[in-house]
Amino acid sequence: MEVGRLHVLADANLRLDASPIDYVLLAFYFALVLGIGYMARRSVSSSLDFFLSGRSLPAWVTGLAFISANLGAVEIMGMSANGVLYGLPTVHYFWIGAIPAMLFLGIVMMPFYYGSKVRSVPEFMLRRFGKPAHLVNGISFASAQILIAGANLFLLASVVNLLLGWPLWVSIIVAAAVVLSYTALGGLSAAIYNEVLQFFVIVAALLPLTIVGLVKVGGWQGLVDKVTASPGGEAQLHSWPGDNLTGFGNSFLSILGLVFGLGFVLSFGYWTTNFVEVQRAMASKSMSAARRTPIIGAFPKMLVPFIVIIPGMIAAVTVSEYVQDKQVLLDGGDAPSGVTANNAILLLMRDLLPNGMLGVALAGLLASFMAGMAANLSSFNTVFTYDIWQSYVKKNESDGYYLRLGRLVTAIGTVLAIGTAFIASNSGNILTYLQDLFSFFNAPLFATFILGMFWKRMTPTAGWVGLVCGTASAITVWLLSQAGVLGLTGQGISFVAAGTAFVVDIAVSVGVSLATAPKPEAQLVGLVYSLTPKESLKHDETGDDAGWYRKPGLLAGIVLILTIVLNIIF
Repeated sequence: MEVGRLHVLADANLRLDASPIDYVLLAFYFALVLGIGYMARRSVSSSLDFFLSGRSLPAWVTGLAFISANLGAVEIMGMSANGVLYGLPTVHYFWIGAIPAMLFLGIVMMPFYYGSKVRSVPEFMLRRFGKPAHLVNGISFASAQILIAGANLFLLASVVNLLLGWPLWVSIIVAAAVVLSYTALGGLSAAIYNEVLQFFVIVAALLPLTIVGLVKVGGWQGLVDKVTASPGGEAQLHSWPGDNLTGFGNSFLSILGLVFGLGFVLSFGYWTTNFVEVQRAMASKSMSAARRTPIIGAFPKMLVPFIVIIPGMIAAVTVSEYVQDKQVLLDGGDAPSGVTANNAILLLMRDLLPNGMLGVALAGLLASFMAGMAANLSSFNTVFTYDIWQSYVKKNESDGYYLRLGRLVTAIGTVLAIGTAFIASNSGNILTYLQDLFSFFNAPLFATFILGMFWKRMTPTAGWVGLVCGTASAITVWLLSQAGVLGLTGQGISFVAAGTAFVVDIAVSVGVSLATAPKPEAQLVGLVYSLTPKESLKHDETGDDAGWYRKPGLLAGIVLILTIVLNIIF
């Protein structure tokens, strides 16, 4: 479906009018990205170097990489698409649906992850629950990363398609080849250092677009006036209660869905158990740096809505195709002009940016998609190599064998992502597609994780049975909504599916735990909060970790206060 829409866009002469200077800037950017991959290869001499950067990176690097790894398709195209359709309620994906969980990860979870020296989240599951839960988590995580990498790859290819007019399948293959090149060369270090570069490129691209767009509509008040008069009306200008986003039609249920479904289950499930993000913190050079990684990332995360959601709102009232077809898109139909909400940033660039600046903006878009896909691939190759292949297929090979396998698996993952890119192409709003995936994979994992970490009685059998039942319940809810049995609109279905998965997982895990035998307490030290010596959860505060500005608790408190203030203002 989306493939056809891209052809309609091209046929309607909506190609981005790039000049030679834009192409020169893009070529320079790609050369820089590949150069970083080549230089990072020099530091890769073991599998630990390739998969976890040798645990040697400073907190500011891992912190920026932490947020840049997430600043891919979800943030740029998905959130701007939501800006077109729903407006300011989309900020909940940041201020409610990210910041609290990121702080929880830094303060509570990272001491367990980093202190146990595990190489991945599934490996933590192995130590806590045993092989069945480990294998279920490893397979589900690897599957999710390939599906999400495909979404990033599809959006990356759609930019190339509109820029150069290449067929979608050619664009997908070329885009995949670039990401594969630097990820396979330098492993996690190449991905992380490119993510730091890409963070600054993305901001340099989207901040001018936001400013120019606001000037065009007459400033903030001009945007308010135009949005109020557009389809969707004033509900797009207030974050609470967010009825238009959830589709519940009841303010109390909408707030409950946002706080519990998004703010607790989906958010904590994503940020605290998703190895794509946790892997960046694990690459830090100390426990203090690992704890600060998500907290440092939270500072720019608070401000990202202003450069991704606001441009979507501007596009909705200035781009002629949206002015004409927005109501059709809100009703879930196919716009006569061929646009979808996913095209918002591209069409705004087409209308507002001069040559030269367009090249920077395009580099920023491509950077965001490559950052997202590289994060998916680097976590996929780690989990597949360590948690599936080494654990269950080839257990006692040399370190060089696993290093070579990691590079091969990166290539295989890229090929698989090319296939899943065409699955993602059928979604008119890529954020909806990704939230559905998170409700399937992350919500039940979080339930298993949090119960197992704080309840020593939870058993190994409950670990894998709860995961399977939670995932199955989320998929069932989604299928019922697709069949029209659950009449929800908007993105509320992913909140309901995630909440259902969480509750089912907890209920099943408790029931199975009471009927089966737990592990001896001696085997749970360092894995269960109440059985872990508090000294082992503390970090060093000397040397590079000294100073009040490096205290995770203080930094987290500052972030929390600022987030509350933003929620009150908007």
